[in-house]
Amino acid sequence: MEYIIRGENIEVTPAIREYVEKKIGKLERYFSHAPDARAMVNLRVNHNTSKVEITIPMTNLVLRAEEENADMYAAIDLITDKLERQIRKHKTKVNRKFRGTNTNATDVFPMFEDNDNAPIEEDELDLEVVRNKRFDLKPMDSEEAILQMNMLGHSFFVYTNSDTNSTNVVYRRKDGRYGLIEPS
Repeated sequence: MEYIIRGENIEVTPAIREYVEKKIGKLERYFSHAPDARAMVNLRVNHNTSKVEITIPMTNLVLRAEEENADMYAAIDLITDKLERQIRKHKTKVNRKFRGTNTNATDVFPMFEDNDNAPIEEDELDLEVVRNKRFDLKPMDSEEAILQMNMLGHSFFVYTNSDTNSTNVVYRRKDGRYGLIEPS
């Protein structure tokens, strides 16, 4: 795995680089072979908080997590735990999908070992859809969609863009601003 470690308002010292590589490197035990992936790590310090963002794009999966903590090393530990849970959750999902078929999950998704003995938490197995909604997508612009989203009290809103006639999503970001997802 290749590591791209970038610091904002912090110098990436060899000690921090080594700690990040050691922690993220432990995730490789979940794969049958070392993934040919590039781990993009962004370390940021603002006032008294450290924020760590990690993105690892792979062929069948994109691992992404962010964590804030007063201590940079603690944030790195917490984000590694989050990524580990994501991997185990995805592995469980793949195994469940191919259970009962003649296809082996490792044939379809060869990056995961099949003999992982790590315990799977109960909330990771709860992938059941508990509510289903249907509605017509009204053509509108992104500003109207944001107003509709806020009026409903939701954190996202799906609509048809009146200019492009494509389905878009507006969402509220953690920083309180808004994001827009458009199909390519």
